[in-house]
Amino acid sequence: MSQTKRFLAVTVAAVTAIGMVGACSKNTDTKPAADGQVNLVVDTFGDFGYKALVAQYQTAHPNVKVELRSVQKLDDYKPKLTQYLAAGTGAGDVVALEEGILNEFKTQPQNFVNLLDQGAADQQANFLPWKWELGRVGADGPLIGLGTDVGGLAVCYRKDLFAKAKLPTDREAVSKLWPTWDEFITTGKKFTAANTGAKGFVDSVTTSFSAMLSQAGETNFYDRDNKLIADSNPVVRQAWDTSMKMVSEGVSAKIATWSKDWEAGFKNGSFAVTMCPSWMLGIIKTNSGAANAGKWDVAAVPGGGGNWGGSWLAVPTQSKHPKEAYELAKFLTSPEGQVAAFKEAGPLPSSPKALDDPAFLALTNDYFSKAPVGKIFGEGAKSLKPVVLGPKHQAVKERAFEPAMQAVEQGKLTPDKAWQQALKSAVKEAK
Repeated sequence: MSQTKRFLAVTVAAVTAIGMVGACSKNTDTKPAADGQVNLVVDTFGDFGYKALVAQYQTAHPNVKVELRSVQKLDDYKPKLTQYLAAGTGAGDVVALEEGILNEFKTQPQNFVNLLDQGAADQQANFLPWKWELGRVGADGPLIGLGTDVGGLAVCYRKDLFAKAKLPTDREAVSKLWPTWDEFITTGKKFTAANTGAKGFVDSVTTSFSAMLSQAGETNFYDRDNKLIADSNPVVRQAWDTSMKMVSEGVSAKIATWSKDWEAGFKNGSFAVTMCPSWMLGIIKTNSGAANAGKWDVAAVPGGGGNWGGSWLAVPTQSKHPKEAYELAKFLTSPEGQVAAFKEAGPLPSSPKALDDPAFLALTNDYFSKAPVGKIFGEGAKSLKPVVLGPKHQAVKERAFEPAMQAVEQGKLTPDKAWQQALKSAVKEAK
């Protein structure tokens, strides 16, 4: 997943926040208990859809107990994981590495088990070729992560609010409203003019900005040599300008993503649409609650497909049970595991076998008005390509560009001044 908050990918079985449990879950058991019990901790951010899978795994492996730990925001998860790795204690036996932070952790391969040493080579065919390669440190280096998901794009929208605005509610008709981003903005203006009671059409321009970056080309903030090019890459500037047009045309609800107001906005109808990489389905369902089941649906994204998000599962070398941790990671990222995770929470499989599975392609989502999510997200998934993400991509995006964009939404900065602030902050965050 990404938020790239990935994101962002709220594990369904979040026991407590990683920052709260770090002090009491230090993986200090150096060997199985006298009865042969092995305790494993899985650290994730967002909803990876692992609750049912873990229950299944524990049934098949009665000597293994798995604890799922999760936090909502990747921006909270990453510094904790960094701290645990530096301290040599505290990290889960299996940890998620999102695409925006993967390259930064790949500069420290000594912190992770080489999964090839655990026999992972025979798993290669289970992953899209580029997904497998990105889990490696260099073409011939160690494999530190097994791929979980990719971030196929769509738009999630509130049918009830569209009906109030006298806009089409059928997903195919809605998709035809916005083949381009300019037409998406035009639709937003029609929605805003209808005075439905929502704060705005789209939650925030930051989600649209992320979607546009994932569509527009092979690079955005960094080039292939890990040089920061945010100031000169036309992809970044075009996504910025289109986002600023959304602000000036008044289609944004101006709600900071991942904030408490944003979480509540799903339930309260504060906005009608949000950009929806497949991993967002579980987040929307969690935030909207049971009362809004059937009010959401899924339509095509403006501008064509893109790949926003996706993660890998790694095993830190500090784990006292690397073999058992690898076996768990292998199970969770198996083709069958990826289909089950998608069914539970929406992360789109990175396994060709899973993507070709008729059972996957036939999947519908009751919460999202029985949308054929397997077909919507699965078709074309094998043609998705990764965007070059530099070592500090996530920091540049979330701490430089997004705050500057939010300052424009709040009327605190002009677009030009915000652009200059974003570039200045990007240089600082990239160090």
